[in-house]
Amino acid sequence: MKRCLSAALALIACALPASAGVTGKYVEARTCDIWTGPCYANAEVNLTGKNAVLGWRIDKGTFDNVKLDGLGVVAVIAASDTLGIEQNGKAKAILIVDSRADAKQREALIKLAKKQGGDLTANVVAVRTSKVELDICPCEENGCATLTTGEAKIRTRCLNAVHDKVCGNESAFYPPLAKGVKVRPALAAEHEFTGRGLGEKWNDAGRRGAYLGTFEAQ
Repeated sequence: MKRCLSAALALIACALPASAGVTGKYVEARTCDIWTGPCYANAEVNLTGKNAVLGWRIDKGTFDNVKLDGLGVVAVIAASDTLGIEQNGKAKAILIVDSRADAKQREALIKLAKKQGGDLTANVVAVRTSKVELDICPCEENGCATLTTGEAKIRTRCLNAVHDKVCGNESAFYPPLAKGVKVRPALAAEHEFTGRGLGEKWNDAGRRGAYLGTFEAQ
């Protein structure tokens, strides 16, 4: 009887779907410094830092029962207040979904971006498609990444503890904007959005306002 019960349980376990989840690369850039001293950060509050580009590239896994290996999604954010502080209004988001995704993958990528971005991606005003490329390149401090789509771009470089300091009290002042990420700060050598739909565009190169690393999501 015990052998029969064990065999039955084994068959049930084999029939169950594998645990869902995705892992991959993540990058974000904002229009304010995130690696900075408190005095500089406080001086920028609600004057800048209301825009950001967030990018995810799935290395492996499934989300919403859909396999997403090699695909990417980008969220472009326009917020009412400096990102990282309490918001007094709803943020607007445009999602850029990888053009290589089929219909089911497209919907799963949209759900992934909404889940990972939380309140910042709750109010999506447009969804567009473009090839999404995100690479984190080997470099001395692992701070080099590139994200490209048809209308948004990020390129980061490592922060230099000597040349990139301003006040000498720099740290990662603001937390990352997405959930489930393990990231390090970097300098955004390029950070731009040239698309439509948010009522604004930006080119914010040379700011200490990027994070890059990895993410996990269930």
